[in-house]
Amino acid sequence: MEIKKVGVVGCGSMGGGIAQLCAQSGYQVVVSEINDEFLKKGMGAIDKTLARSVEKGKLSQADKDAIMGRLKGTTSTKDFADCDLVIEAAIENLELKKKIFAELDGICPPNAILATNTSCLSIIKMAVATKRPDKVVGLHFFNPAPVMKLLEIVKTIATSDEVLEASQKFGEVLGKTTVVAQDGPGFIVNRLWIPFLLHCIKLYEEGIASREDIDNAIQLGLNYPMGPLTLADMVGIDIVKFVADALYEQLKDPRYIVPTLVDKMVAAGWLGRKTGKGFYDYK
Repeated sequence: MEIKKVGVVGCGSMGGGIAQLCAQSGYQVVVSEINDEFLKKGMGAIDKTLARSVEKGKLSQADKDAIMGRLKGTTSTKDFADCDLVIEAAIENLELKKKIFAELDGICPPNAILATNTSCLSIIKMAVATKRPDKVVGLHFFNPAPVMKLLEIVKTIATSDEVLEASQKFGEVLGKTTVVAQDGPGFIVNRLWIPFLLHCIKLYEEGIASREDIDNAIQLGLNYPMGPLTLADMVGIDIVKFVADALYEQLKDPRYIVPTLVDKMVAAGWLGRKTGKGFYDYK
C-alpha cells in the first residue's frame, strides 16, 4: 500500500500545517477549503511560513519553490480522485466529519486510506459512514504540524493491519515518532493532558499561585518546554473546552469538567494567542 499523493481537507491552522509538512516531505499534495477566500488565506499562510524559513536560512528559495510546486489548492473534493491518502482536518463536528467521509468514499480510489485528524471524536463513527471502514484510521497531528515530533495513530476495531502499517510508514517519512492508540476517548495524549491542564487552571482560579508561577513551576520543575497555561493559550481556550467537554460526555469522569474560569474566558472571547488575550495578554 504505497502512498504517493496526499489530500488534505481543510487549509486552516492544522490542515495547512499538515499539507505543508506533506509537501516538504516530498509528497504531491492537494488541499481543499470551502471557498476561494479561505483557500487563499490558507495557502498564503503556508507561503508566508516557508518564506520566513528562507529568511532565517533554514530553507533555500529553490526548496521553497519546489515545496509550493507540490501543493495544489482546490475548492472541489473531486480533486481527491487520485489521492492514495486523504486526511480530514475540518472543525471538530462529528456530523460534518461523517458527511465528509461519505463524500470522500464516493470520490477516492477503492484502495485509498481515509484518515481524520480529530483529537477526541469517535473514529469508528466516521468509518461506518463509508463502505471501507477497514481503510479508515486516525492520524492525529499536533500543532504546529511541521514542527511537533509526534503523530498519534488511532486504530479502530475495523482498521486493517495493512492500513496501520502504511500509516506508520507514512509517519516515518514525515519525520515523526508514531504512537498507536485504540479508538477510545482522547486517545493517549488528550486523555492524559486534559485533566492535568484543568487542574492547573483550577489552581490559578482558586488563587493558589499566579499564572507565571504555575507555568514556571511546571516548565522548570518537570522540564516541560512551556508552562501549561502558556500551552493552553497556544492551543486555544475554546479548543481546550471542546475537548474537555467531549471527554466528559463520553467518560462521565469529573476530572474532565472545565473550571468556571474556562467558561467565562470562552464567553468573553479570551481564546488565547489567536484572539490576542487568554491567560496572558498578547496584544
